[in-house]
Amino acid sequence: MLTAWIVLLCTGAEKVTLQILSTDRTIASALVRQGVFPCSPISPTVGITTEVLELYRVVHLRSPHLSIQMFVKSVCDLHEVEFRRHLSRQFSIAFDAYLQVRRNTAAMVAESLQRDSPDWRLKHSCPACRYELVDEEQLTFSMLYAMDGNDSLKRVLRRSLDPDGDESLGPSSELPTGQQLTTDRYLSRAFVDQFARDSAHTAAVDEDTPANNSCAGRWKNMDDTKTKKAWGIYDETGVFVAVCRHGVVLLIADMVQSGELTKYPLAVVSKLMNVFGKNLGGGYDIGCQFKTTLDKSSLGPLARSLQHTCLVGAFHGHAHRRLCQLFSLTTYIKGLGLEDLETCERTFSKSNSLASALRYASIFHRQQAIDSYFEHNDDFEVYANISNFLYHNYKQALDILSDGDATLPVLMRDLKLTDESIFERWLEEEKVYLESLTREPEDETLQMEYWQKLVNLTASKEALDVAMTAFQMNYEVVSYDAQVQNTRKAESVRRHALEDYERNLKLVQVLECKLEIVKRWVPEDAEWQMVGRLVANRKYQRALDRLEGLIVARIFELTKMNRAGTGYKLRKHIAKALQTRSVAIRSALNTYNSIASSMYPPRQTLKWEDVVEYAFLADFDLLRDTRMDVSQHPWSSAAARRAMDLYFKMCRAREEIQRLNIEIRRLATYIRDEDNYLRRCEDQLKDANPALAHQITLHRNIRGRFNSRHLKRLYDISRLTGFSGMIVPGISTHTSLGDSASIPNVRILSRLLAEHVPLDNGASTVEPDTQDDLDGEEEEEEVAEEASRHLQDVLRIADDFSQLELHGSTDEEA
Repeated sequence: MLTAWIVLLCTGAEKVTLQILSTDRTIASALVRQGVFPCSPISPTVGITTEVLELYRVVHLRSPHLSIQMFVKSVCDLHEVEFRRHLSRQFSIAFDAYLQVRRNTAAMVAESLQRDSPDWRLKHSCPACRYELVDEEQLTFSMLYAMDGNDSLKRVLRRSLDPDGDESLGPSSELPTGQQLTTDRYLSRAFVDQFARDSAHTAAVDEDTPANNSCAGRWKNMDDTKTKKAWGIYDETGVFVAVCRHGVVLLIADMVQSGELTKYPLAVVSKLMNVFGKNLGGGYDIGCQFKTTLDKSSLGPLARSLQHTCLVGAFHGHAHRRLCQLFSLTTYIKGLGLEDLETCERTFSKSNSLASALRYASIFHRQQAIDSYFEHNDDFEVYANISNFLYHNYKQALDILSDGDATLPVLMRDLKLTDESIFERWLEEEKVYLESLTREPEDETLQMEYWQKLVNLTASKEALDVAMTAFQMNYEVVSYDAQVQNTRKAESVRRHALEDYERNLKLVQVLECKLEIVKRWVPEDAEWQMVGRLVANRKYQRALDRLEGLIVARIFELTKMNRAGTGYKLRKHIAKALQTRSVAIRSALNTYNSIASSMYPPRQTLKWEDVVEYAFLADFDLLRDTRMDVSQHPWSSAAARRAMDLYFKMCRAREEIQRLNIEIRRLATYIRDEDNYLRRCEDQLKDANPALAHQITLHRNIRGRFNSRHLKRLYDISRLTGFSGMIVPGISTHTSLGDSASIPNVRILSRLLAEHVPLDNGASTVEPDTQDDLDGEEEEEEVAEEASRHLQDVLRIADDFSQLELHGSTDEEA
């Protein structure tokens, strides 16, 4: 039967005739067989070709700003017809069906390759991170990842109007939908909510907070009590993601009607520990506070047994206290290398472009768009640039070591140092010094308390004297009743003043026993001077804290000013707030300088030009010592601190090279194994199921198209002066069913064989090659030839290295 439908093409819409065979089960299946997706499953009259749907899918993934409505409007403009809203709805229906077909096809390919086990994607998401080899060196951190929340991908909750017309108070007007996104990239809301009770138990930071967590309680990322009203108009208020150090998105969790609560990072850490096991290192902008949260949560015992480490990213770390940096900052963490743990920020800078298209989407379409975007980004952006990542990091590490080898000996000679181990001791001394500043000494605390009680006692004695005088005065009144009333009032005041005096006197006596002060409540002049200095020190600390707090706020607001996607009105609002904040900073600076000048000895004063350009807020901590001169410490000078920073940077560069040598060989092995595995699977399916074999070919080409680029980059890395690794593929430990290094044993899907039908009645299924087919085959041959040429270069270099090792050549000879 032949029937005509309106079909949307790339250049417009036209009425075409499509054929329905007797073997077609439904009209919709007949349309799909001929490359048209219907806009209705029962009696479709409009369809959209797969070319148009694929064009929009790819363009939208490359430019997420492009919405369905804008794309359909563009097609209407090309066809010179008026745009109508129902066209967008029809396109959306067909597009959902097209994406579902793609997901089902991908699921069948995964099942055939025996890669459909739980968490298979997560375990094999990044070959450089997780494709372990036999006999490779063990790293301090088996895997490094970063996690953070982003509130750009919000979705407005649709509400119905209440009788008073207040939309914000009305119930949700969203209709339930049967559409469910099937993906292992998203953590379900039920799984995340399991950790909500941990949020309640660990919200408050108690007095047992360890000294290395001096920033706990400062950060309010996890406290959304102040923003609950703002979140009221949204359902999903953003996403919380975990990203490996190379940029592959591991997990996504929706933040639902809340800010960045503790349940989101707890859920992510729980999933990663269950999948990857021991020695994970997780970067988080408030990793110091989250470490305490994780230890107190139900995951605490598991995290400790698996030796999970909470870290702080390099950028955010400079806003933390110096003591916190010594324990958590990337520069001082052994085994971390040059990783900055700020991968989430770079990921969000790209994904923020999705925001405008998701604001009013449904729950399903929002998750579908986010999942599709990150899947495409992982395969076509992150994986495509992974060899560039390895190359640039290796080159950066070699440059740091080269510069350090020339500079560090000069700095050490100027400081009259001979042993590099002194820098490790200086770091420990700085930790001990800053830990001593976290709390006032007990004797000073008692003295301050004693001084305050003396002040209270003096005030109560004066009040008692005034009350006694008033009680003993003779009143000239005209009536006896008035005199009795005044006497009672005076007696009441005198009695209260006496009770207050006696209470303060007892408190003073108790503190005198603790301090072993002989005299009753009149201290000597020297004691008054000591107490006065303690009072001045406390005022100094408070002035410094206020100044630092304003600087922190200023720096965070400046970073917001440069965030991509920040609107004009918001930028103007922030600029105005900064102007006001600068006035507050000037006032706080004047107060600080006034108090610092009055100290004995006088403390360092600050200039406005220095304060507004502060990038490392930990410098404030060096101003906090009011009991001794910080310049007495050898590590406090500018030259010593520069030498320390360079030394630890060189240590991290050596660790980076160690990790890169492992990741480079993992990537080379993965490229070889994955390509061989998929090609052999194709060969096994060519006769049994050619259609499925073709889908495996397309699957292989998703990442395989970048093999020649990666091999060329690996060759470039091997040519770097100072390269100490190996680019010869090794032997992988991943030999389970479906793994790249396993023996191919494809699963024949019986349902595909049963549903297979010929394309036409008796016609030959073999079509003659067109010019496009010939050009495509020629292009594939050229790509394969180029990849083979790069592989030969890699193997040739490997042979050269082997020959050098056999002949015992030195590095200089090499």
